[in-house]
Amino acid sequence: MNFYVARQPILTQSKDLYAYELLFRDSLDNVFPNINDNEATAKLIEGLEFNLGLSNLTEGSLAFINFTHESLIKGYPLLLPKELIVVEVLETAKPGKKLLAACIELKEKGYTIALDDYEHKPVWLHFFPYVDIIKIDYSLTSPLQFEQIVKIVKDYPQIRLLAEKIETYEEYLHAIEIGCVYFQGYFFSKPKIVKTVAFNPTQLSVVNLMSESNKSDPSISVITSIFEGDANLSYKLLRYAQSPIFKRSITIESIKQAAVVLGMQELKRFISLLFSAQFSQEKPRELTVMALVRARFCELMVIKSLPQGSESSAFLMGLLSLLDAMVDGDLQELIDKLPLSKDLKDAIVYRTGTYANFLKLCELYEKAEWQSIQQFCSEVEIDYNASAVMFQESIKWSSERMDALHS
Repeated sequence: MNFYVARQPILTQSKDLYAYELLFRDSLDNVFPNINDNEATAKLIEGLEFNLGLSNLTEGSLAFINFTHESLIKGYPLLLPKELIVVEVLETAKPGKKLLAACIELKEKGYTIALDDYEHKPVWLHFFPYVDIIKIDYSLTSPLQFEQIVKIVKDYPQIRLLAEKIETYEEYLHAIEIGCVYFQGYFFSKPKIVKTVAFNPTQLSVVNLMSESNKSDPSISVITSIFEGDANLSYKLLRYAQSPIFKRSITIESIKQAAVVLGMQELKRFISLLFSAQFSQEKPRELTVMALVRARFCELMVIKSLPQGSESSAFLMGLLSLLDAMVDGDLQELIDKLPLSKDLKDAIVYRTGTYANFLKLCELYEKAEWQSIQQFCSEVEIDYNASAVMFQESIKWSSERMDALHS
């Protein structure tokens, strides 16, 4: 699923980047979609939470995010890391005891709070001790209101002023004159659409399973708890552990038992299988099969020719080599989001390193380029006949696993 967000830079007086304001979009059209503010906030939070790339979207700087009255009361900002966001209280929020309590809680937990499109009302003074930034809208604020806001803020030295919707050089100079330290508007830059790939909760669970299972000393208890947190994944694990391909007669009665019975090596393969299936939804079955063939082929080649213990990384490399086709995204962006070593990332994205030779060979087999296969095997000193047998075994293996997963 694609995730769209518009971002507009917020600059310092010296025009250095301070932050980006992130605005929800539902397509590449740079306009606010026809939904209410609450739904827009919820969709933006959902996208950022499962995208694994908030810092990528903002290039490591802060993200200003609009929160409605309802979303603040429900504690939505707490879903995002305090170090990366500024909680923008929308101008439509109604100042009252519940909203004040929500702001106090956020402040106590270390969040930065901004009041958006501020128009002064005495009731907001109750919030000022907990506010870090006040945004002044240059398209709405009158000279009298400017004067009033500047005067009141002097009693709260922690509050900084941000001038937004600056469209002319004169407005920029005026904002500096009245003490604004941050600036935003078309005078500097219009919002730009960023498109990326969002992960759903189950996909995120599978990513966490991959991360844990590929550690040097993976924890069965951690893996078990992740499975137990997703009913769909739990069901698939129990069914897979009792698949006929393993020729077992025992009955599996718990997630931990299923994990232990499979053993770590087969459990890693199953998690990789889940990954491939989850990330190729709405894609042809053949794409998942091809990813599994690559994974198994690379694993077998490593078992034959490299030191023991390298096969897990080779399996993962083959599996992830088609991730861009699975989710219609940029391969490097997607791989950067995953908890992989640099060598493994380079092998997948740039086809560098010893493992990558096995992946290149598998791609030649997929295309049935027999002359190129023989030449490549000779160049990298791979047994041609043995590799051909392994490719056929990989096709059979992947078909059996796909049948087991969907049985």
